[in-house]
Amino acid sequence: MKLFDVYPLYDVTPVSAKGIEVWDDKGQKYLDFYGGHAVISIGHTHPHYVKRIENQLEKIAFYSNSVQNPVQEALAVKLGKLSGCENYDLFMCNSGAEANENALKMASFHTGKAKVIAFKNSFHGRTSAAVAATDNPKINAPINLQQEVTFLPLNDFEAFEKAITSDSYCAVILEAIQGVGGLDEPTTAFYQFIAEKCKENNVVLIADEVQSGYGRSGKFFGFQHHLDTERSRSVQPDIISIAKGMGNGFPVGGVLIHESFKPSYGLLGTTFGGNHLACAASLAVLEVLESENLIENASELGVYFREKAAEVPEIIKVKGRGLMIGLEFDFEVAELRKKLIYDYHMFTGSANNKKLLRFLPALNITKAHIDLFFDALKKALK
Repeated sequence: MKLFDVYPLYDVTPVSAKGIEVWDDKGQKYLDFYGGHAVISIGHTHPHYVKRIENQLEKIAFYSNSVQNPVQEALAVKLGKLSGCENYDLFMCNSGAEANENALKMASFHTGKAKVIAFKNSFHGRTSAAVAATDNPKINAPINLQQEVTFLPLNDFEAFEKAITSDSYCAVILEAIQGVGGLDEPTTAFYQFIAEKCKENNVVLIADEVQSGYGRSGKFFGFQHHLDTERSRSVQPDIISIAKGMGNGFPVGGVLIHESFKPSYGLLGTTFGGNHLACAASLAVLEVLESENLIENASELGVYFREKAAEVPEIIKVKGRGLMIGLEFDFEVAELRKKLIYDYHMFTGSANNKKLLRFLPALNITKAHIDLFFDALKKALK
């Protein structure tokens, strides 16, 4: 038996890592500016993270959700306080796709309606409903729910208002910053407009924070860049989906459901979601984010990254926020990525926009790391 091909693979075999440094089986060191699809939020093998998991493993690693789990309860309290979303309930699952799948399900049950508004170049996962709301024909199967989804242009007020008044939509699902799609984002005015129209039309607003959440954008959640202090209630999402940086590599996801939703036993369920090890890993992430001020660091280092990018004339545009950044060139960057990994030992990411390099490093990255990257980029561009 062999492995099923999923991605075209680089000829690199990581065997150990610390912080943003990764070593392969030949002893070569790399700097990780991609974080394994935005997963590594507090750095590889952070000592507090490792200790938290080891301690939990020695006690109990798993039991089903049919019994009390105080580690889950501690996680929900900590997450509410640190994120500012204490008026939500937490449902735990295993991935971002599952989080969005359950979010869409909740929206449909809550409203009694079926259709969904999503946006061009969106990516919400690879399970049935999540992939149906993803604007990528390469991964949309012939048997899917896409007939229930309307894809609209981002930041098109007129198209959105025309669609949402049809009274057939249960949800709008929106990334604060499009990851795979190429780092485009809704304007503050558009995000607020969506939130207000959802309230007016009994439509659930789902904030997909799978990639932009957990401090990556410079705030705990990406939508928090768009809050209007005078109208804060009108721009709060009804449901927030989370994953990726939540576990720093441990498979975990979650759905934050506003307390106004009525609970129903059996509506949501999971075997592995919220297991003791996943909760220990997630608690460790929150504790490190708080103790090391990593959300503030993401904001500050994002500014520094942009300053360094301004020194490179080949970069025509910088997109994103915090440490969720895209550098756009006037040429396709596949060969540049190969040079960066093979010649300069730098991991970077791609997007649907083939002219964009994507950066999703751990939030404890330093200015020295960024300097090393831009020195390598300038050499690679020559």
